Amino acid sequence: MAKIFCVANQKGGVGKTTTSVNLAAGLAKLDQRVLLVDLDPQGNATMGAGINKAELESSIYQVLLGESDVAGARVRSEAGRFDVLPANRELAGAEVEMVSLENRERRLKDGLAAVDADYDFILVDCPPALSLLTLNGLCAAHGVIIPMQCEYYALEGLSDLVNTIKKVHANLNTDLKIIGLLRVMFDPRMTLSQQVSNQLEQHFGDKVFKTIIPRNVRLAEAPSYGIPGVTFDPSSKGAQAYIAFGAEMVQRIKTM
Repeated sequence: MAKIFCVANQKGGVGKTTTSVNLAAGLAKLDQRVLLVDLDPQGNATMGAGINKAELESSIYQVLLGESDVAGARVRSEAGRFDVLPANRELAGAEVEMVSLENRERRLKDGLAAVDADYDFILVDCPPALSLLTLNGLCAAHGVIIPMQCEYYALEGLSDLVNTIKKVHANLNTDLKIIGLLRVMFDPRMTLSQQVSNQLEQHFGDKVFKTIIPRNVRLAEAPSYGIPGVTFDPSSKGAQAYIAFGAEMVQRIKTM
């Protein structure tokens, strides 16, 4: 049975897609069977995995509307050695079309149930907003991974996200929990980064992952080549950190 995790944060530009793609590739390097679900209409995770979103025959859009199943829409990322349920701009219209559908917040959960046995991990890259798409991700997931930068505004947004997760847990998905907070784009030379990191550890304790993802040029370059950073330059500090994070995730699952 696959463990399903949302990578979510209502704040944009915090490294959700970078984390989703590189965690998927890191887990694949550890011989885990992985499906990456791109739930963002921008389709950045799809492109980051080396898949041309302009040439898709079917995508997550068709899955959510019941016009295709996951097995028919998934694509193999040869660069990352994992499967992708891809997205493109069509997905932007899905929210309007889903409003009138039955169980509209559980469409993704129902779709993923059919391929549950095919994977060890299913990672869902959520859009940077609390939308019906994000709600589908949260309703399908066993837990949430929250990537965040160690800066003041990130703490402000975190309380909103935690409240949202509590509401979804109470009303729609009692399995949902926060798996952990991942510190990304970390610059140890900045005093503020160290202060916020310490605050997170004091407040959230063991919910803060031990692995810290440093700010890394090679990770930023990789998407333009359509290759996960973990594969693009395996020796870079960023790639090494995501492989370590994958190993930490595997260990954390065993204690769940």
